Amino acid sequence: MGARARLRDALDRLEPPPRAVDWSLFAFVAAEVATGLVSFTVGVPEGWPLFWLHRALGLAIIALLAWKLARVRHRLTDLGRWRRSTALSVLTLVAALGALSTGIVWVLGLDVRVSYWTLLSVHVGFGLVLLPLVAAHAATRFRLPRRVDFERRRTAVRYTVLLTAGAATYRVQQGVSDLLDTAGADRRFTGSQPREGEGNGAFPITSWVADDPDPIDRDGYRLRVDGLVSDPFELGADELDAGHRTEALLDCTSGWYTVQEWAGIRVGDLLDAAGGVDPGDADRDPAYVRFTSVTGYRWSLPIEEAEDALLATRVGGERLSHGHGAPARLVAPDRRGFQWVKWVTRVEVRAEYDLGQWVVTLVSGFE
Repeated sequence: MGARARLRDALDRLEPPPRAVDWSLFAFVAAEVATGLVSFTVGVPEGWPLFWLHRALGLAIIALLAWKLARVRHRLTDLGRWRRSTALSVLTLVAALGALSTGIVWVLGLDVRVSYWTLLSVHVGFGLVLLPLVAAHAATRFRLPRRVDFERRRTAVRYTVLLTAGAATYRVQQGVSDLLDTAGADRRFTGSQPREGEGNGAFPITSWVADDPDPIDRDGYRLRVDGLVSDPFELGADELDAGHRTEALLDCTSGWYTVQEWAGIRVGDLLDAAGGVDPGDADRDPAYVRFTSVTGYRWSLPIEEAEDALLATRVGGERLSHGHGAPARLVAPDRRGFQWVKWVTRVEVRAEYDLGQWVVTLVSGFE
């Protein structure tokens, strides 16, 4: 038997049964969406396994999709065999190829914009659309998996090989990029690409979903510090320019990062100026600090982390521009960009975790 025949035989033995391929595609796409969304909240290098799993799953999906297409290609290419559900199948295929191709091209270092969106944002959009399409596609030909489709030992070997091959392929690509110093070599572990320089002009202006307020009048601006503190108070914009400085890395989920020197006032000093935290009549001790934007957007940090955070009024020695959150934005090292709240108007000490902030991130800015 020749080498080519042996390779084909090995691939045939690796291929799962048809039902296993169908169910695996749905499971892997769901896992891809889950790991992708969770990765938005991971900003520290210790979180790298999540990103590697996401990439390995994506490469494994390519193999599953190839097996699927090899089995159904005649139904797609022969118009006489099309059914009502075929259009849905084609649409699902387009979304899958869109998600895979934009992800691969982004990893290779291509940095282009599609209208307002970066290529990474387009990749995320394809992924979010793909999951319901795969579910709808599966519903049109729903067949429960059988035990024989997922025989324990063989299944474990197959999927271990798939995921290992995906991770190995990504690692080889990463090594080649580093060796050749390609555009994909300078990405952070999150996949974000660097933006060099200092100050407002060094990095893009981005807003989460629909946040796009009018510029804030500095003379009329007031920051409210309240909640579970002894003496709530307000500050004007100039009073926040206290000169406290920190160098921090801003990693935006749209696919870029920048390291800047930020200046403003420590949140811990704001809480001290409010007389410190005071549980009052609350049933629980103060545990979180919530930062609220003029748009209603908000995010909370554990109080120990929040005390070391900064309300920045300047970046790279320049006063913050409106697009970057003036008069004051949160600087939260080790957090992703969407958690660095812009246009902060309220700092509130709370006892409870704010589950509603996840909803507000999707609806703030809409009227």
